[in-house]
Amino acid sequence: MDKRNFAFGRMNFILLAIGMAIVVIGFILMSGSGSTETEFNPEIFSVRRIKVAPVVCLFGFLFIVYAILHKPAKEENGLVKKDENKEIE
Repeated sequence: MDKRNFAFGRMNFILLAIGMAIVVIGFILMSGSGSTETEFNPEIFSVRRIKVAPVVCLFGFLFIVYAILHKPAKEENGLVKKDENKEIE
């Protein structure tokens, strides 16, 4: 199968995996025990759950959008071209 048929390059998939890992970390930061019917747990309003975790998730989702929009480098004859004047092997 030809590599030109893929919409994403290798770097796009790496960036997507990093973004998804960041989102998972954000959801893990949000997790914890909750209140029951008989006992109130004030830990549900901690800074980690209310402020830090949603910001981490938002950053992860924005990173995923960047990974989708990231344009892969063009390959010609085994050379990766990043610029018209520069060729890197």
